[in-house]
Order: sequence, then structure tokens, then C-alpha cells
Amino acid sequence: MVFGRGRKAKQEQPVDAGESQEPGAAETGAAGTPDAAVRGAGPYDVSEIDSQDGYVDLGALLIAPREGLQLRLEVEEATQRVVAVTMDLEGSSLQLQAFAAPRSEGLWDEIREQIGQSVGSQGGQVDEIEGHFGIELVAKLPAGDGSEGYRVARFIGVDGPRWFLRGVLGGEAALDRAAAAGLEELFRQIVVVRGENPMPPRDLLQLRLPRDTAAAAPQGAPEFEQPERGPEITQIG
Repeated sequence: MVFGRGRKAKQEQPVDAGESQEPGAAETGAAGTPDAAVRGAGPYDVSEIDSQDGYVDLGALLIAPREGLQLRLEVEEATQRVVAVTMDLEGSSLQLQAFAAPRSEGLWDEIREQIGQSVGSQGGQVDEIEGHFGIELVAKLPAGDGSEGYRVARFIGVDGPRWFLRGVLGGEAALDRAAAAGLEELFRQIVVVRGENPMPPRDLLQLRLPRDTAAAAPQGAPEFEQPERGPEITQIG
């Protein structure tokens, strides 16, 4: 597993759905928390696993290691805050962000609508499809480099207990299910650590670099390389 550090410039993220930092309605203690059965075989809440041993600890997310996997933490230029982690595997990528969510309802239905509006305002289009994690979105945006092509990304979202996890698949995995199989398997193995502190819905859960990259690598996993600048954050996401 190779570990790198990327940088994120705000202007290079045209689709902003689900990443608002404005305080929302306070969380409530109402019944109706998204059922774990909806998530099937993952992703998991930290309360649903027996041990955190064997995972790469990135704060709000625990990542299962895999041979050939490269991890990049994306850093917001202005604040130097880690805002996303991207998995690179076999020529495709999966960008991950976790958000606080209300106890009583999920965020994915609302966020899908916002993604569609944002993509449409940029001259693109979205299609809803049924995937392994429920309803997904395939977004196509003009390439923006003077060509007639499109940039394509596939959005997946999972509502958990007081959290929402969003993934954005890029490369071949955005359109080819076979190419996405490895990343989708890793997505299922993700563990979200929500924490107990009150947070407004849609606030990003805090990601961080492992405090000691050598110690952070689980036994049997390839050692981390020294952090280096990686590619910029996925442009649709």
C-alpha cells in the first residue's frame, strides 16, 4: 500500500453537493436511525466491529489494507484541513468523504438531488441507476479542456447511524462494473468512526494523517511510503 498526500483547491471542485459546512438543524434523539440491514455487508459503523486492529486509522475512517492499494489524503489549500481520502487501485479511483447526519433520517436522497442540480447547471447530465449499494448516480460533465468529451464519475452513498458516507468512483470504475469490483469491495469494508460529539448534519467528519505511518500499517501490509503530493482531488465530488 502506498500512502500519499494531495492538495485540494476549492475552485477545482465544481460539484459541491453534500459538502456544505454551514450548520444545519441540530441532531435529535428521535427513533428511525437508518437500519444497519440497509447497508447489508458494509460499510460498517465502528460499533459493529469487534476490533480496530488490522485497519489503517485515518480518524473518521478505518481502511482495510490491500496489496496494490494507494491512499491519498486530500488537503484543503486554505485551511490545510484533510477533507477526503482517495483510494487508487488498478487504474481507477474511489474518493471518500464521511459526514455527520441526523439520528432520524438519512442524507442520500437529498444529496442526490443536489448533485443533479449542480451537474445540470454546468451543462452536464446525471442518470440514476440501481447498484450494489442502492440508488447510484452516474454524472457526465463537459471535459472543460476544449474537447467534446465528458468527464464521468459514479456517486455512491450509504446512510449509517448518525453518519453518511459518500464515494465517487472515477476512471474505468465509473462505467465498468467489473473494473469497479475491487474498489467496491474495499468500500464495503470501510468502518466509519462518528464519535460522540454533537455535530450539525453535513459537517465533515475529521480525517487525519496517521500519527505514525510506520506504526499505522497493519501487520502484513506493505509499508507506507513517505507522504508526497498526489493528483488533485476528483473534480466531480
